[in-house]
Amino acid sequence: MPEHTFKLNGKQITVDVEDDVRLLWVIRDLLGVTGPKYGCGINVCKACTSHINGKAFNPCAVQVKDVEASDEITTIEGLPDTVGEELHPMQEAWLDHDVVQCGYCQPGQIMAAVAKVKQARAKGREITDADIEEIRNVCRCGTYFRIREAIKDGSTRM
Repeated sequence: MPEHTFKLNGKQITVDVEDDVRLLWVIRDLLGVTGPKYGCGINVCKACTSHINGKAFNPCAVQVKDVEASDEITTIEGLPDTVGEELHPMQEAWLDHDVVQCGYCQPGQIMAAVAKVKQARAKGREITDADIEEIRNVCRCGTYFRIREAIKDGSTRM
């Protein structure tokens, strides 16, 4: 079986798996990192949103063969380490705004929010309502108002 190497949450890992296996299955089933959730498997619900090299992506839509050895994948489990804290500021905002109901989509929502804030800052500005509208993660419980408030608050903490 082919070997695939990449960084996951700061650690270089190598897995033996067929080239066409989706990265989400590698992360969850082979490596036991269960923060990214399986929702749709076709890049629609975005419950699996993680970061690749600091940008949001959905590992359900990426084959493991398309990940380079130099690529760094960050899941919700590795997010606090990016700031050297127990919780990332966006996670703290999520708790303070009582966003979670069922919680299934929340890791992906938080990862998308952090990436969006970083994207806005890379353009030299703070996050706007228009930026938040671009986040397409689905929340079946409908906590979108609290999600928006947590993103705004979290962005001020980052």
